Amino acid sequence: MAINRRNFLIGAAGLGLAACSDPHSSFNREAGIDLDEGGFGNPTMHNKLLQSGKISLAEVMTHRFHAEVPSMVNFAFDSAKLDDEAIAILTLQARWMKHFPELRYKIYGHTDAVGSAAYNYRLGLRRANAVKRCLVSLGVPARSIIAVVSRGETQPLIVTEGKEPANRRTVTEIAGMVRRRATVMDGQYARIIRREYVASATEIHAPES
Repeated sequence: MAINRRNFLIGAAGLGLAACSDPHSSFNREAGIDLDEGGFGNPTMHNKLLQSGKISLAEVMTHRFHAEVPSMVNFAFDSAKLDDEAIAILTLQARWMKHFPELRYKIYGHTDAVGSAAYNYRLGLRRANAVKRCLVSLGVPARSIIAVVSRGETQPLIVTEGKEPANRRTVTEIAGMVRRRATVMDGQYARIIRREYVASATEIHAPES
């Protein structure tokens, strides 16, 4: 019995030594490396660039806007009327926009290539204004939308001379902040994050049945 136990200990020690000599063994790597998905440095770099002013808060929030809500709505041919799908998308946009009153927006109207350039310019403007009116009706302050712009038929998603639903659209974009800083931030993003953190921790009471 003692011999078997001695052999077991010798074998275990041998395995340990083999592991130590293996450069790929966990014994020779940093503690917790298995938990690192490889992106830890990216948030750190991002925060450093943000705090040093090398990227703007408007850029950061633009990435968030496009990641979290649809920025585009589409229209029927020769129409600036918002359908149910467009209103549903604008409802999501409005909810996001009201959560970040520091931001300012522009709305760009687009058309397909059917019709004259002058007519399509006016149609693009009508579409952009329709989106602005809808967002304001949903509670977005009018001052938050600093411009409506028509691109007409000049920036198609799909290049064609015919009718193309994908080109009949508006796009909502972040235009900047209430106060712009050329260099180091003054804590605006920290306030945004804190506000979101507090909101996420707020207890929601279910209605009594």
